[in-house]
Amino acid sequence: MLDISYLGAALAGLLSFFTPCVLPMVPFYLCYMAGISMNELRGEDSIPPGVVRKLVISAVFFALGVTTIFVMLGMGATAVGQTFGHWRQTLSYVAAGILFLFGLHFLGILRIPLLYREARVESKAEPSTVFGAYLMGLAFGFGWTPCVGPALASILMIASGMGDIWRGGLLLFVYGMAMTFPFIVAAIFAKPFLGWMQRNRKYLGYVEKVMGVMLIIFALLIATNSVNYIAQWMIETFPAFSSFG
Repeated sequence: MLDISYLGAALAGLLSFFTPCVLPMVPFYLCYMAGISMNELRGEDSIPPGVVRKLVISAVFFALGVTTIFVMLGMGATAVGQTFGHWRQTLSYVAAGILFLFGLHFLGILRIPLLYREARVESKAEPSTVFGAYLMGLAFGFGWTPCVGPALASILMIASGMGDIWRGGLLLFVYGMAMTFPFIVAAIFAKPFLGWMQRNRKYLGYVEKVMGVMLIIFALLIATNSVNYIAQWMIETFPAFSSFG
């Protein structure tokens, strides 16, 4: 049966990739991992096949590194939720309130200074190697930015109420894969992606607004205990969804 939480996690992950503090960094990460300059990426000459192959493999292991951190966080959040399960109703209201504030932050109505802080774990491994790309993904997974932080924290709050640790880990796996899959696509089509990004950079601000609205809606669903009703409506309206979950 469909669990709308997984759909929400996938959408949040996808939107996280296209936020103003992640998407502009992608070309620099691609160049760093491929061992080429930005001028080579932007140039008219095609990227050598060997470099493209190395870039794609590095991107895959980078994505696995990021997702590993998210899965660990999801399992940890679920374990904490189990410990405080008898306060679940109260905690759901607290979570809804925090999600609502995060939504206001994305919409620009309320700015939360803490969300502008960024924690980084530096990796000294060579990024062009598989191991180095994976460590780079682990380091990025520990990074908290104004765009990724609220969305990730929101999914972690949902994971805390999943009940089973494996379900919390799966929820964050969905979020991590949805966030990093476009990165792999960008590695495969590096030059066209760079051109597309330059043409559409002006629309990045709207992604923040969409994320803000989504967080506020989800906060209201949690506060009114209506998430399950939405899932049931989606199953009745789109029967194909019943095969998920």
